[in-house]
Amino acid sequence: MDLSGLTELLRDALPLMLKGAAWTLLLAVSAVFFGAILGTLVAMTRLAKLPLLSRFAALYVSCMRGTPLLVQLFVIYFGLPSIGIQFEPITAGILGLSLNVGAYLSETIRGAINGVEHGQWNAAKSLGLTQPQTLRYVIGPQALRLAVPSLSNSLISLIKDTSLVSVIAVGELMLATKEVIATTFQPFPLYLAAAGIYWAMSASFETLQKKLETRLNRSYLR
Repeated sequence: MDLSGLTELLRDALPLMLKGAAWTLLLAVSAVFFGAILGTLVAMTRLAKLPLLSRFAALYVSCMRGTPLLVQLFVIYFGLPSIGIQFEPITAGILGLSLNVGAYLSETIRGAINGVEHGQWNAAKSLGLTQPQTLRYVIGPQALRLAVPSLSNSLISLIKDTSLVSVIAVGELMLATKEVIATTFQPFPLYLAAAGIYWAMSASFETLQKKLETRLNRSYLR
C-alpha cells in the first residue's frame, strides 16, 4: 500500500476508531471510579479485621487476582443469565472491570495506609482526634501520596485491559478496529493505529500522574 492509500485508509477508519477510544476511556474511568470505592471499602474492612467480613474480603481479593479477567467477564455476561441475572454488554463490562480492578486497588490502598508511620496514629490520638478524623485528615493525605503511582498504573493497565471487553460485544477501540479490518482487509496498519491510540491515552495519564505526584510532594514538603 502506498502513502496516499494509507492516508485514505486511516482517514476513513479514524472516526470509528476514535469513537471506540471514547468508549475505552468511559469503561476505564468508570471502572476505576467504582473500583476505587469498592477497593476502599475492602481495604477498610481488612484493616479493621472484622471476623467474617475481613475473611470474605480476603477471599474476594484472592478470587479476583487469581482468575483471568476474561474468565470473569464470561461468567458475568454469559454465565449469570443461566441463573436469571442478565446485564447489557456495557454494564457487564463496567461491572467486570470494576470488580477486577477493585481487588488490586484494595491492596494498593491497604498497603499505602500501612505505609504511614504508626506514630502518626498516636500523634492524632493524643490530639483527641477520633479514628475517622485521623483517617481523613492525617493518614489519608499521606496514604494518597504513597498510593498515586500504583493507582495510576492500575488505570493505565485498565485502559489496555478494556480490549478484552470486545468479546462481549462492547464497541470499544479493539472491536471498532476489528470492524474496520473486516471491511478493508488491512490488519497491519489498522492494528498499528490502534496501538498508537492506546499508547497516546496511556501517555496522557502518565503525564497527569507525574503532575499529581509533583503537586502532592510539594504540598507534603510544605
